[in-house]
Amino acid sequence: MIDLKEMGSKWRKAKLALGLNMCLHVPQNDFDHQDNSSSSPSRFSDAVSHSPATSALSRGGSTTPTPSSSGLRLSKSGAKSSKSTCAICLTTMKPGQGHAIFTAECSHSFHFHCITSNVKHGNQICPVCRAKWKEVPFQNPASDISHGRHRINAAGWPRDDAWMTVLRRVPPARLDTNRHISSLFHAQEPPIFDDDEALDQQHEIAHRNLSTKNDSSDSHSLGTIDVKTYPEVSAVSRSASHDNFCVLIHLKAPVTSIRHNSSSNHMELPQMSQNSRAPVDLVTVLDVSGSMAGTKLALLKRAMGFVIQNLGPSDRLSVIAFSSTARRLFPLRCMTEAGRQEALLSVNSLVSNGGTNIAEGLRKGAKVIVDRKWKNPVASIILLSDGQDTYTVTSPSGMNPRADYKSLLPISIHRNGGTGLKIPVHSFGFGADHDAASMHSISEISGGTFSFIEAEGVIQDAFAQCIGGLLSVVVQELQVKVECNHPSLRIGSIKAGSYSTNVIGNARMGSVDVGDLYAEEERDFLVTINVPVDRSSDQMSLLKVGCVYKDPITKNVLTLDRASLVKIQRPEKIGAQVVSMEVDRQRNRLRAAEAMAEARAAAENGDLARAVSVLESCYKSLSETASAQAGDRLCVAICAELKEMQERMANRQVYEASGRAYVLSGLSSHSWQRATARGDSTDSTSLVQAYQTPSMVDMVTRSQTMLLGNPSSHRKLRQALSFPAARPQPR
Repeated sequence: MIDLKEMGSKWRKAKLALGLNMCLHVPQNDFDHQDNSSSSPSRFSDAVSHSPATSALSRGGSTTPTPSSSGLRLSKSGAKSSKSTCAICLTTMKPGQGHAIFTAECSHSFHFHCITSNVKHGNQICPVCRAKWKEVPFQNPASDISHGRHRINAAGWPRDDAWMTVLRRVPPARLDTNRHISSLFHAQEPPIFDDDEALDQQHEIAHRNLSTKNDSSDSHSLGTIDVKTYPEVSAVSRSASHDNFCVLIHLKAPVTSIRHNSSSNHMELPQMSQNSRAPVDLVTVLDVSGSMAGTKLALLKRAMGFVIQNLGPSDRLSVIAFSSTARRLFPLRCMTEAGRQEALLSVNSLVSNGGTNIAEGLRKGAKVIVDRKWKNPVASIILLSDGQDTYTVTSPSGMNPRADYKSLLPISIHRNGGTGLKIPVHSFGFGADHDAASMHSISEISGGTFSFIEAEGVIQDAFAQCIGGLLSVVVQELQVKVECNHPSLRIGSIKAGSYSTNVIGNARMGSVDVGDLYAEEERDFLVTINVPVDRSSDQMSLLKVGCVYKDPITKNVLTLDRASLVKIQRPEKIGAQVVSMEVDRQRNRLRAAEAMAEARAAAENGDLARAVSVLESCYKSLSETASAQAGDRLCVAICAELKEMQERMANRQVYEASGRAYVLSGLSSHSWQRATARGDSTDSTSLVQAYQTPSMVDMVTRSQTMLLGNPSSHRKLRQALSFPAARPQPR
């Protein structure tokens, strides 16, 4: 005879060994009921994988369970009191307590906010009886559960003006049956990752034809880069000379043909048009080590779900999960409906255990990009980790040259690696224990940004800001060229942060390699020159500025038709000079970045007092400048940032926990002039949107309106320069 108890036990052991939340249902028998009623410790459950996020968040807790290959431990009483207790959050479920209750077609009931979070990323299985639902609850971004406003909607991912969409019809699965999710974790990986999904060539041709229309009224055509120049002062006396005369070069990328209207109702945020931007190949490299167990992993899954849902059918995604080793969950796949479903299920199946091997994760992520057979115009890697690399010997400060990731990472991700790929790695340090120095080093080497996610709840907003930029690339391989227009002029320096610069031709010509620009993104570079004595004319032409770049959709190389000329007046005598506010502002930004770097070096050498002194001195110097006294928003934000850094260098413990990461994310933002996220769930004041583009703002707004769990819990995202002049005083 078949021993039912033994058979059921073997099924459970098999699932635990696989480490997957597989949809396997072991029928309950008398032996199981005896086990449940015993005093033995709670057994592991193979319940749906997104319940951890909801259960932890809905209870307001932040406890992290012991790492396991099979999910969270559930209470023994859950099966007994399923009619009065929500099986997800394990709290009482009674009408009249301010919570909407959802009853599924299998007759099991749950809190509405619990089950909507649970099913959001593709799960269609009842957490209690394992029945597959035909209809699942779906919470609209602006759901107002307390007012109970709702209506029934049918198939698809609805985006309407309803406060709540209670049900959505589950679309039929269209996954490739030959590529089951379970096999992705255990099948042998190919030696070459050239199994990426082919791009739709007809769709690509349509993109090109659409973008090359000459009709000026065509809403899909892109404009050109806007170049402006600002001399330090408008006039220099004929008899005077100036050895370090500053000229500011200001660039602004064109707008996408279609982007979200910032004044529109954000409850109805539309998807960005596929015809208005370059498609992306995105590889996410995710830390799933033991320290990511529980709430962290659940929040990461939710954030990845947001990314997946906001990629278009021409965008491709691949996910690398790493702990002690690294694993490619699936090759680059187009985010069609079927591709999204596979991606959601793969991410949903992630479990946490093992050590932290960041370098191996990056190697595999870069290999996906390098080996791909087909190529979208834009390619990038997103790296997230919450811990120290336990397989690569590094110093905590990252100041040791031997700890440089440049020697450990594939040349393909180096910005100046010579391969022509230039794959930016946008790294995200998660929590207080991550290796900020190494993460920052990785981003600097590759030309990406480093973000510090201090508050776990804003990880989705941080990802949203990043992909808001990646999904709006309008300029590639941008190079700015500067040429002296007067025979006696020479270029002294080009201050461009982390961007590569070059001065040639006996200092008569120079260039800046900028690379990619997001829609409406701005860049500022300061060029210093010598202005000699010149009594020959009333006007002097100093510089000629031009640029060359590639349109990412058409692949055409474009040259700015009309170069910008920088001129100053040369009168016999001049009165009081008015310094250009634009030049003064950028001087302050560069001065602050230098102070931050100096303060960081002092802090790493153990001299926190000197680090604070450097920041304080810079703060006082900046506050006396013309732009700061005029109330310039950028200068006010920088001064507030300097004060914040001083507070985070109060002592060694504070610096180790958050100060280092905070300073490095600020340096990353200033050196690339690109937004880097720093989460703060308590700051509700209006923010200075420095470096943040309209596309980023739109995507972050989309993330913040897609509430999960408690509809009243809004998350806030702080950028590297988003600090008000003074913190609001408590009332």
